[in-house]
Amino acid sequence: MRIGLLTEGGYPYATGDQRLWCDRLVQGLAQHEFDIYALSRSARQEDHGWIPLPPQVQRVRTAPLWAPEDDGRTYGRRERRRFVGHFKELAAAVCGEGDGFADGLYGLAELAHERGGLYAALRSELAVRVIESACRAHGARRTVRAAAVPDYLAFADQLERALRPLSLDWYGEDGLGAVDLCHAASGGSAALSGLVAKRFFGVPLLVTEYGVQLRAHYLAASDGELTAPVRALLAAFQGRLAAEVYTQASVITPGNTHARRWQEKCGADRAKLRTVYPGMEADRFAAVGEAVGEGADSGDPYTLVWVGRIDPAKDLIALLHAFAEVRKKEPLARLRLFGAPVREPEAATYLAHCKALAAQLFPDEAADAHAVGTNPVSFEEIGGPEAPEVADAYASGGVVVLSSVVEGFPISLVEAMFCGRATVSTDVGAVVEVIGGTGLVVPPRNPRALADACLALLRDPERRERLGAAARARALELFTVEQNLTAFRGIYLELISHSPVQREAVNEDGEPLPFAHPAEAYVPGHWAGGGAPSKGRTPRWADGPGLVAAAAGTAGEASA
Repeated sequence: MRIGLLTEGGYPYATGDQRLWCDRLVQGLAQHEFDIYALSRSARQEDHGWIPLPPQVQRVRTAPLWAPEDDGRTYGRRERRRFVGHFKELAAAVCGEGDGFADGLYGLAELAHERGGLYAALRSELAVRVIESACRAHGARRTVRAAAVPDYLAFADQLERALRPLSLDWYGEDGLGAVDLCHAASGGSAALSGLVAKRFFGVPLLVTEYGVQLRAHYLAASDGELTAPVRALLAAFQGRLAAEVYTQASVITPGNTHARRWQEKCGADRAKLRTVYPGMEADRFAAVGEAVGEGADSGDPYTLVWVGRIDPAKDLIALLHAFAEVRKKEPLARLRLFGAPVREPEAATYLAHCKALAAQLFPDEAADAHAVGTNPVSFEEIGGPEAPEVADAYASGGVVVLSSVVEGFPISLVEAMFCGRATVSTDVGAVVEVIGGTGLVVPPRNPRALADACLALLRDPERRERLGAAARARALELFTVEQNLTAFRGIYLELISHSPVQREAVNEDGEPLPFAHPAEAYVPGHWAGGGAPSKGRTPRWADGPGLVAAAAGTAGEASA
């Protein structure tokens, strides 16, 4: 099959979201061809370049969401009237009045395809007037009615960026119109291209969300940079877009039950939902995990380990206060915090605050009058001398702690499970679903409960070993790359069986190739020695000139 993989802020770029699981998906399904359609989020992301791509990636097309993209096209009077009509439908639905979101969206897509991009129109005075009229309409929500001219301008800017995929030259017979299946690696703007491909070319759409795009938007919008009316408008737009994506998708694959509940609240049909857990490379942690229970070094039994990204959502402040309670009852206990190198100013500020608190709570201690004092809390980087690899960080302690107040799918928790470590976690996101009874779970923002759970495991080595072994067995069953690939391989075959290949396979001279897409191509396994035939290539059993000529003659008699 030929798959159009739609991404936003990730694959094939070397930084960003979804890049790891997308790369594993493309690498693991080598029998298919992949065309990558990627939206970038920043100049820094583009400067970091792409990761190495396998040969099954046939084409990569990119577009930025972060910079103005003025195509220099303007509309005449007739096109402006069409634009206003469609944009009014969309704006009215966003502001709370009417159900014309889908009609307005696809009308704008058709206009962009026929008459050029929407950049100038969406940033025009005409568009601002339409937004103002919709915000002041009788059925508009109260928060939206409070919007002023700066809010209209800010929303128009955000809306143009979100709708930018409508203006791209990604469609037609040389683009998404020629693929067998669109696989969106997230909702939002990435899935928007899939909506257009399905609407105008009948290409089936598969949507995968390991972190629900709408939830991420809500969290990002709460930072306070935008006014309340703009946040309300953007939230309404993203909610309407999510509902349309879920309605049009043939199959939706949430990464966990937490994401599934969000999708159902946004209107996703339960019959379309298939939970597919992210696939992670268990081999990286095999040496540490297999050593558990064999008498080998299983880490310092008095050391608590935290691994993750330095961020206020990880609530390291609560973890430090919890460790203060642990130290009162277990003076030999240590806490080692391993994080990725900090580059963002906000993260650096938070890290400095955490280090200052640790210095205040735990003054340097010395064993005697001649020894150098040390702090029982250490802040270390993955890749440093103490932890060259992330597996070394988990191997350094007996208990792994997660103290977050916000989580989606807890990657660090799964890595600890692969390493056979007992865990203490806060009950957020998909933590309970991932742990499944193989670790201790406490309420978030409760340092005392976190401390009690850590003490319970530090004082009971047999329980630590039992929980660690159970956690590793669960992770190997549910969260490996192999189970992820098996699930998507089956979903691809199911979708293509309901939407057979419509493009005509031709040879180098432009002549049609009989048997280029036989029914056997959709049977799992390498039925022809090389997987399903790709575009422009016959299966091996049809390579002989006699067979092709006979088939051509039969076809000619039938047509006559």
